[in-house]
Amino acid sequence: MRFSAATGSCTVAGRSDATLNRGGVRLGTAEFYRVVEELPEVDDSLVVHLEDPVDSPGELLLFVALHDGSDLDDALRKRIATVLRNALSPRHVPDSVIPIPVIPRNRTGKKLELPVKRLLLGAAPSEAVSRDTLAEPTSLDPFTVLAAERQVQGWVGPA
Repeated sequence: MRFSAATGSCTVAGRSDATLNRGGVRLGTAEFYRVVEELPEVDDSLVVHLEDPVDSPGELLLFVALHDGSDLDDALRKRIATVLRNALSPRHVPDSVIPIPVIPRNRTGKKLELPVKRLLLGAAPSEAVSRDTLAEPTSLDPFTVLAAERQVQGWVGPA
């Protein structure tokens, strides 16, 4: 950060996207979005990495809001994996690609990666984020449902 006494302003340089760490490799979320959102079927996306405390690579989840009329079939899942592998690296290929109606954002338009991650790791929705800050108040509902399903299936998040 640079501060200018003459103008009373500051300039912040650097990345504003989240950084994921998968198997010791740092992955910027904006890199995922740049590649995935170029696909005509994908309107928006959100990626989270759920770390595993037992030294496995964890779980990389990619959520996609699809263009009207598009379906997330096996062919599209494979194409997403292929474009991520070719444009970025094999570490960028998600373990799961999950369709959702809308990507949760705050009122200023920032994707809510950390609250989604908290929900998927078992946090109560009221602890993950205040619904008052959401651009679309129901946008976290699919993640709350998914978190509950994962607990029923026996998925145990990091300690």
